[in-house]
Amino acid sequence: MNIYVDIKENDKIETVKFNYKKQTEEPLKPTQNVKKAQSNPKIDGIADENIWQNTKWYPIDQLWLGSQYNSADFEGKYKLTWTKEALYLLAEIKDDKLIDINENPLIAWWDDDCLEIFIDEDNSGGEHQYNHNAFAYHIALDGNVVDMSTEKQGKLYNSHVESKRITKGNTSTWEVKILLFDDTYDDNKENIPVELLVGKTIGFALAYCDNDYSTVRENFIGSIPVEGEDKNRGWIDANIFGTLKLID
Repeated sequence: MNIYVDIKENDKIETVKFNYKKQTEEPLKPTQNVKKAQSNPKIDGIADENIWQNTKWYPIDQLWLGSQYNSADFEGKYKLTWTKEALYLLAEIKDDKLIDINENPLIAWWDDDCLEIFIDEDNSGGEHQYNHNAFAYHIALDGNVVDMSTEKQGKLYNSHVESKRITKGNTSTWEVKILLFDDTYDDNKENIPVELLVGKTIGFALAYCDNDYSTVRENFIGSIPVEGEDKNRGWIDANIFGTLKLID
């Protein structure tokens, strides 16, 4: 944008032109510090390791899709830790009705109750709908893990994510181990997970697909606020993720 300023001196007016460019900044992503565990937590759904007693709970309370819900229908929270091998998640989900309609894990997996973990290994953001710039892992009630492949269809990624769910009453405890892969990941080759280090930043969000009595997902509740009307963008756009920073 050009700005013109008239400068008057000794009854003479000189017009000076300035070129002005407004500095715009991307909104800062919410950042969570994630403490390192001294040893790999056992994925048993019990979560009795010391690290889980000394880490902070974060809420899953942002409505991304569906109608407003109450705490009797859904309430969720989670914790995180890490070792050089993997990222670890502990989630507690209170849901009055668990639904697993589709026996085939690759059919409409998002319409069943499931935990969805969004991972952007290098925190670079960007589009990832049918590529592996980032992952959107859907963990079904039976433990199957699904995301979109580069073939534009669902694919099992059970080797990426190990989980154990224990449900008592209306409360499910999910303990999860997540291997991280960079954006060179190839569905048709053997891939080596990334080793995690202090100071590393990771794009991350967590959500829950909630279905009580319908043939389709009724609510989609996430861990971070998403701007705009369309909040169901995590499976396409890694820019909406928050940031994890790995610390000792």
